[in-house]
Amino acid sequence: MAGCSTRLMLGNHAIAHGALEAGLAVAAGYPGTPSSEIIEYLMDYGAKLGAYVEWSSNEKVAYEVAYGAALAGAMAMVTMKHVGLNVAMDPLMSSAYTGVKGGLLVVTADDPSMWSSQNEQDNRWVGLHAYIPVIEPYNPQSAHDYARLGLELSHKLSHPVILRSVTRVSHVRAPVNVCEPREPTYGAFARDPSRMALIPANARRLKAELVKKWQAIADAVEELPHEQVGDGDVLIITSGVAYQYVKEALGELGVKATVLNVATPVPPPRKLILNLASASRLVIVVEEGDPVLEVQVKEILHDGEVKVKVYGREEGFFGSLGELTLDVVEDSIASILKAPKPLRPPLKRPSYEPPQRPPVFCPGCPHAASFYELKVASAKLRVKPVFSGDIGCYSLGINRPFDEQDVLTNMGSSIGLAMGIHRGTGGRQVAVAIIGDSTFFHAGLPALVNAIYNKAPMLILILDNRMTAMTGGQPSPSRAIDIEQAARGLGVKYAYTVDPFNVDEAVKVLQEALSRVVKDGEVAVVVMKRACALEAARVGRRLGLLTAFSVDLDACKACGICYNLLACPAIIPLKGGKAYIDPYSCVGCSVCAQICPYGAIRPMGDYKAWLDAWSKV
Repeated sequence: MAGCSTRLMLGNHAIAHGALEAGLAVAAGYPGTPSSEIIEYLMDYGAKLGAYVEWSSNEKVAYEVAYGAALAGAMAMVTMKHVGLNVAMDPLMSSAYTGVKGGLLVVTADDPSMWSSQNEQDNRWVGLHAYIPVIEPYNPQSAHDYARLGLELSHKLSHPVILRSVTRVSHVRAPVNVCEPREPTYGAFARDPSRMALIPANARRLKAELVKKWQAIADAVEELPHEQVGDGDVLIITSGVAYQYVKEALGELGVKATVLNVATPVPPPRKLILNLASASRLVIVVEEGDPVLEVQVKEILHDGEVKVKVYGREEGFFGSLGELTLDVVEDSIASILKAPKPLRPPLKRPSYEPPQRPPVFCPGCPHAASFYELKVASAKLRVKPVFSGDIGCYSLGINRPFDEQDVLTNMGSSIGLAMGIHRGTGGRQVAVAIIGDSTFFHAGLPALVNAIYNKAPMLILILDNRMTAMTGGQPSPSRAIDIEQAARGLGVKYAYTVDPFNVDEAVKVLQEALSRVVKDGEVAVVVMKRACALEAARVGRRLGLLTAFSVDLDACKACGICYNLLACPAIIPLKGGKAYIDPYSCVGCSVCAQICPYGAIRPMGDYKAWLDAWSKV
């Protein structure tokens, strides 16, 4: 095909490119693993084509940006990880009622086994709940094809479409056949308040239309390119990445079966399933996540009066927790069909146990300094706060020696939970909410308003490292909006900004803020402002300013403060307890030198020039 080529692509990049081939004009998202690379690819390539691409302040805003563009007739896409869809549920539900004029592809990247998430959820349920079809790719090529197909289907149906990816699709690379992108399709907004203004009278009418439209959507998915392979009297119905496991498992088991991989697990192709199941002696449903497809297949067969046994997760097969694996799929299929399991040579295991490597802050991370200073300030005031944490790199504050994350649940929860803990203890326990800059703008602002309005005495510690670091370094609104000024504008009387690399000043400010909370019953906000060490180190190397520190072993008294209380991974104890700083890991933050009581840690270059340059990152 003219203008086409094969490239080695990440699944997320394939999704982005497929959307560009469908004429994507507007894309918005909030970073979150495993979804972030979609917007990053679009920023690199889509903007050059004339598409508008943005990182939004949270998923709800991102959804509304894309939704508004689709109402105006543009081809639009919104991206987020699975838990982000919870934040966007309000506009998502409404978008099914109004429909769209252009196209709206909603990409949710689920994270089975919670490799980088606080919970596990299967967002195919959302499609059933919201009357929105779900399309599910199984590898990078199908991710590309389905993204293009999903946007085109959305435009054809005038209805949003969800594309559900998972980690093993988003974060694998494979050859992908791609073509030249189309010119971005923008639109022109046409007034239609009877459809777009969801006052109750309109909403009631539109809900009735939506229920009827769902049948039309169900008819439309029958024509989609569902894949059918193999031949046998056993029907295996799959969706998404499970299709890959099933094909490999059947090959290893030597079992014949008809395999139907449905492109849309919500709603599945009813007629096709009925036709194939009626000629089968049993049906097996294999899917990644909850039995979403299995429940619908059973309903389809029951309604069609097809008497055939259906096996799946509801029947106790394919595991109940975490990701599918080839072994789990093979074992379950072999058990259902009473087939011998393949004999594989045993894996040779090492004769030793590898050392445990718990996650730690990066060398020079300003968050480590902030946690150290908070611990010192609390001790000086003889206060034992309840620490309410949040989602971000600073979640690592749960580890020793900091132990400053007593509760940590969901994005932006730190301030609200801290208020609840304070109220729930009758005001007897001091609460400290710890939140990052991007998370503060994502979901912390409304909670701060609540704390001010309801006069909830608490310390809110905002760790401003100038970016959304945990998901790869996407820009944060703190680069354009001063957090202290925002807090003061909302009515916080005691708001401070301090550099965590100035240890004495930071401890002093934290003591002052905590005293305002404890003694005066006030809301206090402290912004710990210093850019992410990873980004700063890249800048420092480029400028030739990066400076490390070293230990004078004659001056070192083996007190262990630097490696036990600061816990920088660049500092290790030598035999006998004296400290050693790895010059290849150290990024010259200077905090260890400031807390050393013996002056044994010294710079190996002009650290003041380096720290000044770092402060400008």
